[in-house]
Amino acid sequence: MRLQKNTRNIFLGIIGILVLAGAYIGWSVLGPTVKAPEGKYFYIRTGSDYTTVKQQLKEQGIIGNTFFFDFMSKRAGYNTRVRPGRYEIKNGSNLLKLVRMLRAGSQSAVRLVIKKNRTKEDLAGRLGRQMEADSLEIIGFLNNNDSLQAYGLDSNTVMTAIIPNSYLVWWDGPFGKLFKRLKDQEEQFWDGRRTDKANALGLNKTQVYILASIVEEETNKDDEKGLVASVYANRLKQGMRLEADPTVKFAMKDFQLKRILRGHLDYPSPYNTYRNTGLPPGPICTPSIKTIDAVLDMPQTKFLFFAARPEFNGYHNFAETYSEHLKNAQAYRKALDELIRSRQDSNP
Repeated sequence: MRLQKNTRNIFLGIIGILVLAGAYIGWSVLGPTVKAPEGKYFYIRTGSDYTTVKQQLKEQGIIGNTFFFDFMSKRAGYNTRVRPGRYEIKNGSNLLKLVRMLRAGSQSAVRLVIKKNRTKEDLAGRLGRQMEADSLEIIGFLNNNDSLQAYGLDSNTVMTAIIPNSYLVWWDGPFGKLFKRLKDQEEQFWDGRRTDKANALGLNKTQVYILASIVEEETNKDDEKGLVASVYANRLKQGMRLEADPTVKFAMKDFQLKRILRGHLDYPSPYNTYRNTGLPPGPICTPSIKTIDAVLDMPQTKFLFFAARPEFNGYHNFAETYSEHLKNAQAYRKALDELIRSRQDSNP
């Protein structure tokens, strides 16, 4: 009897151990043991191997140990099928879901918001902070005429392919892949309606974009962008120099200039429209869709000049003749001088 009782106790003990072991394994695989990393996303760079991924998961505290991760990965075949990407790791998820997500490459897209950028370096810096490709790779691509030739672009016109908007894109991969996506979106943007409007103005889409970039820098008042565009369009038709102050700032790469002085006007650059006739060889910023459409929908005017209003409200006075323009410019300069004097008097 005692032997039977001992045997039964041993058997029950073994069963208990097996149940506890099963529960431990089940908890380790199916329990909420996965922790979200700082920033909630886990990044796997292109070319990473399984060992690197496993180490990074452990170092970032996403998994507590690698034993069960190894076990599940080998069963799922993930140890030989690592996929780069940006993966959202939810706090309290389980190991099985984590391995399945990584094996399937179910990464989370990046919401890429592109706003106004004045230079390729600005764009490269901002994209490099959000994508796997770093800013050096991006600027190298944007300056490589051999790469851009396939898109009908060069290092001057490349920024015309960038339409400021919000894009859902994958984090990983070379910048060339992202650029193709942006170029595809740009081609969709220039649908038949917009292309027809450009043709009616006697301009192609590149010229419209460059003109819009100047308008973008001249005024932030949406309701007068069309008038500003009409001034430059009229100047182009008459063979006049555009003499746009923002092109001087761009040429000098000095965007802090408040007033363009006579000494600035002679700065040698193909972008300086005080020295060169016609549009500059490329845009001086990435204009908004509103500004591009304002150029396409510009009214027909005879205006050839505009000057800031003396009320300092951000709007401009437009003129058909130079004599009329001089009066407008003098009124603004007088108001500006008075404003400067008043500030000096109040701060002796």
